[in-house]
Amino acid sequence: MLLQDKVAIVTGAGAGIGCGIAIGLAREGAHVVVNYIHSAEGAEEVAAQIRQLGRKAITCAADVSNATQVQAMVTATVEAFGRVDILVNNAGIDPHVPFLEMTEAQWDWIMDTNLKGNFLCSQAVAREMVKTGGGKIVIISSIHSIMTYNHITAYAATKGGLNALTRQLALELAPYHINVNCVAPGAVHVDKFRRVVPNYNPHMFDHEIPVGFIGSPEDIAAAVTFLVSDRAKYITGQVLFVDGGTSARMVLGVSDKKVDLLDQVKTLEQQ
Repeated sequence: MLLQDKVAIVTGAGAGIGCGIAIGLAREGAHVVVNYIHSAEGAEEVAAQIRQLGRKAITCAADVSNATQVQAMVTATVEAFGRVDILVNNAGIDPHVPFLEMTEAQWDWIMDTNLKGNFLCSQAVAREMVKTGGGKIVIISSIHSIMTYNHITAYAATKGGLNALTRQLALELAPYHINVNCVAPGAVHVDKFRRVVPNYNPHMFDHEIPVGFIGSPEDIAAAVTFLVSDRAKYITGQVLFVDGGTSARMVLGVSDKKVDLLDQVKTLEQQ
């Protein structure tokens, strides 16, 4: 197994992509702290699945934008497992708000969760990794860090910032044997789509994706698992797009009809 007895924290792991990542790490031998902020029941279900795989798992409620709660989560992890080897910064929000209608409070909420949250979690965990000789950090960005759609100004800004944060942390933490990389998903099929997209089916966007099908949380988990394993020890500061080739097209414009539909799809919160 690639991650035998490693200890991982996955933020926003109660559902969606975070759930897939947490279970994917466990399949490769990791013990996992399942972070959540709202979905306590979902987080416990994920933890139960991890335990069924023969790994250890605990759930931990923490708002990643709150330094006190982040530190409490890291402290609880060290108390339970003795160390932290892996951090996956997955928690994020992406409310759709037209730029001219966005309030300062909305902007701050998105910035605090998506960008500040990555800073707080990475710093708190990296301090523990320094004590134990190193580790791996993976930041979950988005295809929207380089490709635009309507009504996601703050979200796109945070994701572009995460790409830059990845490179900066990789540089500063390399002397401590901490690798920092980023996975940027494209469209990924999660259960939430069924609630927010009218008449949703997982094949409705196949024609927009070069490989011909939408991704799954398992696809993102596979990329993350590789980057936190020793097989990626010579990789740091990189942004890996896992998007079925969508970013390779670098679409500069789409019809209004497509934009409206994509706006509905991109209302996924990664918590």
